[in-house]
Amino acid sequence: MRVAGIDCGTNSIRLLIADVEATGAVRLRDVVRTMTIVRLGQGVDRTHRFAPDALERTLTAVDDFAAQCRAAHVDSIRFAATSATRDAENRDEFLDGVEERLGVRPQVLSGAEEAATSFAGALSAMPAGVESPVIAVDLGGGSTELVLGDTATGEVLASHSMNVGSVRMRERHLRHDPPTEAEVAAARADINAALDEAEQHVPFGAARGVVGLAGTVTSVTARFLGLRQYDAERIHGTALTPGEIAAQTAWFVAASRPARAALGFLAPGRIDVIGSGALVWQEVVARLASRMHDAGHSLEHVVTSEHDILDGLALWAAREPQSPAW
Repeated sequence: MRVAGIDCGTNSIRLLIADVEATGAVRLRDVVRTMTIVRLGQGVDRTHRFAPDALERTLTAVDDFAAQCRAAHVDSIRFAATSATRDAENRDEFLDGVEERLGVRPQVLSGAEEAATSFAGALSAMPAGVESPVIAVDLGGGSTELVLGDTATGEVLASHSMNVGSVRMRERHLRHDPPTEAEVAAARADINAALDEAEQHVPFGAARGVVGLAGTVTSVTARFLGLRQYDAERIHGTALTPGEIAAQTAWFVAASRPARAALGFLAPGRIDVIGSGALVWQEVVARLASRMHDAGHSLEHVVTSEHDILDGLALWAAREPQSPAW
């Protein structure tokens, strides 16, 4: 069976076309994995509406993804819209446009649904050596999902979605480039208030391992590895200590735009928000490390995963088929 998952977030829209291999456990074999930065969530934190140019960019990308799915003879598609779409009052304009192009209605995932789908995707290709229970952190443009789960059973034990992400923090606080000390302090306070709330739902100290997902995390890891161009195979499974993450994220927060733009692995549409995303990642890892230390088991390293909600959507398309228009 050939399936597709499409993940439309605040900053990017991503496509995975995969063949489903059922040999004991269901596995995905990638056919196409691609991303386009569309910034659908441009201004949504302030206006609660999709901007016309953001909608146009995104639906143009959907046209391209539909053509790729049609050419690949995809049997089933699951399309998920997440943080920005949850917040946008004119979301139906976007959802109708997607349905017109694909013949399937997107699922607007709640924070809990987004977290569970991200965990399922991460679990499908969990790097070796990750202790359980694990907290998977999916750091997006508009929100960050924290999921405590059992890697042996796949059970989600607790989860929470924070309205904190790379685009949201950039638009709320980091208006200068590089940001001022006051802007960074305001962003940190916002992130930590969100983490305070998250701890009411997810017991951070119960985790024995931490896995980081999505573009901010993989970009921080790419710089740690010294990559000149993006290499998913090298990035997947890389383990960084909390100190190494603190050093790398500090560089991104303080770096000028030309310095960030010179990184060959960084997608152009991520240049302006990677600093704010790095700041979120820095604070999340610091909080998790502190709580795990207090619980008597130190966080030795954090593992980066290239597999996330996109894989979870493809698995969902296999589990509950949804036929496209062609």
